Amino acid sequence: MDSSRRGRRSTTMGDMPLNDLPWWRWRANVRSALHMFSDPVFQQETWLAGREGYGDVTDAVYRLVEDTWLDNWSAEKYVGTIFRDSGEAALVDVAVLRVLRIMHQVGADAPVSAYLEHPAWTDAVQAARDAHVRLAANDGDDPDAPPRTLEVLRIMTRTA
Repeated sequence: MDSSRRGRRSTTMGDMPLNDLPWWRWRANVRSALHMFSDPVFQQETWLAGREGYGDVTDAVYRLVEDTWLDNWSAEKYVGTIFRDSGEAALVDVAVLRVLRIMHQVGADAPVSAYLEHPAWTDAVQAARDAHVRLAANDGDDPDAPPRTLEVLRIMTRTA
């Protein structure tokens, strides 16, 4: 890596540079989705209420698996590029599987209430919470801060 590029770590989450991993933009998208899946109050006040700026359940699934293909293979494949260690990867795998199982059962075009009322939703939320807390802590971020808007995420992951 060019040393002049290393010195420009302006994108941070908490105190740790977000871009210290090679595929940090993918990490930011996965973290954004996990954060939204992990917060039942956010889901009620934003997704269920139709609040603008955060996307919906399907958007969050897309951010979770779009670039990573975590719907096809294990997060373990990305240790050192997106995830810091096998512990993070294992928690992400559990969350992805639980969320995708519900997505396949309910359907991508279902209303938000269909997801939130699904009998396995609580387990998916808990798995996402476990993964979110681990990733946030490893990035020096507060896991209890509210999720960022998609516009803030876009700005954070913009290339210079």
